[in-house]
Amino acid sequence: MNMKECRILVTPTSYGRNDSRLKTVLEAQVGEVIYNPTGKPLSSSEVAALLPNIDGYIAGLDTIDANALKSADKLKVIARYGVGIDKVDLNAAKEKGIIVTNTPGANSVSVAELALALMLTLARQIPEAVEAVHQGQWPRYSGISLEWKTVGIMGLGAIGKQLARRLAGFDCKILAYDPYGSADFAKEHQIELTSQEHLLATSDFVSLHIPLLPDTREIVNTTFLNQMKKGSYLINTSRGEMINEDALLTALQSGQIKGAGLDAFQIEPPDPLNPLLALSQVITTPHLGAQTDGATSTMGWLAMKDCLAVLNNEASTYRVA
Repeated sequence: MNMKECRILVTPTSYGRNDSRLKTVLEAQVGEVIYNPTGKPLSSSEVAALLPNIDGYIAGLDTIDANALKSADKLKVIARYGVGIDKVDLNAAKEKGIIVTNTPGANSVSVAELALALMLTLARQIPEAVEAVHQGQWPRYSGISLEWKTVGIMGLGAIGKQLARRLAGFDCKILAYDPYGSADFAKEHQIELTSQEHLLATSDFVSLHIPLLPDTREIVNTTFLNQMKKGSYLINTSRGEMINEDALLTALQSGQIKGAGLDAFQIEPPDPLNPLLALSQVITTPHLGAQTDGATSTMGWLAMKDCLAVLNNEASTYRVA
């Protein structure tokens, strides 16, 4: 394929933000680059409107379902800018002969750092304290320390491991639930591999780092929340679809859990009237776990490399389908 005849669709809104060379290099190698015109993840219909006559697609958190792919008349590759592929219909892509790649590990450190930041923010009531000082007050909040507490990590993959490494300096006990977790890594980093039930019952903080699969969708439901230690905290820097938001609201209002740090919601952005947003014990961020200089740059280069490789009839490094 003549690369100068290729048209590439790029939809991650952070693409090239911290490394302008990403755009310069890509634009120099292909005929035309079309960037996300909305400033947010695209819906299925918005993707469908942009895909005609597109050869390669560097994709953000867009909805790439079968309906979106119906208009993909030339598409050869979807290079996911990130690790999650739950928003890509892999079967529909396969039927049309479209290769799908991702960028594993590129954002692991950034997401782990945000999970830790949300823990500390909840533990020390930082938003309330900041607001009080801005209003001329000087309250004496009573926070909690991570020292001697128990932190439960649901999923000891790339992100879970990075979080465990960072927690090591806080002198807390670390539990992990992962049926496929590395016993050697756990032993080396003094992590106790345990059951989900024991982790939930004994952890002061529970942090979700599991992929969104059919059996993990709304895994955080009433049963899950009632199994958590009373007065504990929930952290989600993974996917919003893993949490039943009605069940979480009930658990927070009843005091079963004390607070939640959420970087993802079922619907993004969430409705401003979502009752979770009205609770002071809920800290929210706009799905920015991967949005750091290092992560966005690495994801950009890996996604671009695989996208161009496929268009050049070469093997991609991180093919998932």
